[in-house]
Amino acid sequence: MESFSPELFATTLALIGVVVLVAALLSGAIERTGLPQVAVFLALGAALGPAGLGMIDLTLDSPTLRIVATLSLALVLFTDAVSLSVAETRRHAGLAGLVLGPGTLVTAALTALAGWWLLGLPWPAAIVLGAALASTDPVILRGLLRRRDIPAPTRLALRLEGGLNDVVLLPIVLVAMAFMGGDVVRTPLEWAQLGVDLFLLGPLAGVLVGLFSVGTLDLVRRRVGIRRDYESLYALGVAFTAFAAAESVHGSGFLAAFAAGLTITALDVELCDCFLEYGETTAEMALLLTFVLLGSSLIWSGFGVLSLAALAFALFVLLVRVPVFLAALAPAKLERRSSLLIAWFGPRGLSSLLLVLLPVFAELPGAQALFATCCLVVLISVLLHGFSPLLLRRRTTNDERPPTTDDAERTTADRGLFPQDGVGSDRQDTSEAIQLFATTPPAVEESTRSTRITVAEVERLAAAGAPVAVVDVRTERSYGTSDVIAAGALRMPPDNVVERARELRLDPAAWIVLYCT
Repeated sequence: MESFSPELFATTLALIGVVVLVAALLSGAIERTGLPQVAVFLALGAALGPAGLGMIDLTLDSPTLRIVATLSLALVLFTDAVSLSVAETRRHAGLAGLVLGPGTLVTAALTALAGWWLLGLPWPAAIVLGAALASTDPVILRGLLRRRDIPAPTRLALRLEGGLNDVVLLPIVLVAMAFMGGDVVRTPLEWAQLGVDLFLLGPLAGVLVGLFSVGTLDLVRRRVGIRRDYESLYALGVAFTAFAAAESVHGSGFLAAFAAGLTITALDVELCDCFLEYGETTAEMALLLTFVLLGSSLIWSGFGVLSLAALAFALFVLLVRVPVFLAALAPAKLERRSSLLIAWFGPRGLSSLLLVLLPVFAELPGAQALFATCCLVVLISVLLHGFSPLLLRRRTTNDERPPTTDDAERTTADRGLFPQDGVGSDRQDTSEAIQLFATTPPAVEESTRSTRITVAEVERLAAAGAPVAVVDVRTERSYGTSDVIAAGALRMPPDNVVERARELRLDPAAWIVLYCT
């Protein structure tokens, strides 16, 4: 155990501060230019590492790296689970099955076979490497999925893959690790115990923590209420508690974190969207911090294993996904452009590194060589997948065009009514929908200057002759799973607000009424 060092503590705080500041300051420029965020933070790590300012010089056995990497993987799995829409996953179960079954698993198997044949790896190590390199990077994908020129089927398939493939690949890594210790001879009872620890105790601990957390949250919310900002923090505590609970009973804390998040999602607890945004941002900050730590020196060890065989392996890994996914997606009958984008955008990044670090932290033989090979593939993937979005031709798809009046009326008829009291209605008759501008109440009162506005106050504004635009600003998750919609509202997701407002040609002098439940 390392002794406490004030200098190390100050350096760690400075590093966290630099990562947060740089991420915030460059977020707009990175989104506008399309530059890969991961590449920026790898460069930052190199600048802070031994070849630069010398602020960071970590090794694979560093406790700091172990803690940050472990928390990052747990947060990624938990956030992936909470961000899943159960209704959407059920509706598109066939597409999810194609992506995760013949897509992800066949890619992992072929990668493992290439590792055994080209690199001469023992089969347990090859399986670990294959599973790790079949994982897609959530940071690069998140930036890609924010682009409005990406077709909706592409976003859907990649979002399902990013949210589910890690939990599919993690058990493969954990089981293969059991065979990496050399000539390990286990009795049937020991194998049964291993299966119980991995696949029963971990998920069970996560489910129990999730159930307890949901019940407690609901009770306290109904009795005394909870501030929204603290509600967004609450779920992070759930993730860490689930991880600790599983590890305390020798289960997998990572599977427990995912199970806890999935429990919250399945129960449809009223966690506000601010948690999802806060949780995703927190997980992304943890990932970027890990990238900086690895980018200081460790990830560049990939160049140390560079050879013809290693280069051939890396290119095979990055290219084999294309034919595998094109074949896997054939039954879905997607447009060719969507299928090609899904097949190509399988970036290898921090998820792969975090998975391959598990045998490194377990001090298994040959694990450090696996890490170096994985680093080489990740560096090439950041170059190829990170910069390839810059080559995409930006265009607005039909589902992203500004909604017309007919669209608003049709959507209202399909999905419900605009409620006065905030409670949804199952009625589908648009003739009973509240007409926001139909009445002529008294002139606008001072109360309309508050941050919240009622339907009656909107009607007063309209009656007074003030220009009013009702805008539905719910996130895609809330919008897609809700049966309630504001009659005649314009659709404006919280991303790309300025660009969307220009497309809708909103009057700068109008009252903008934001609808968000």
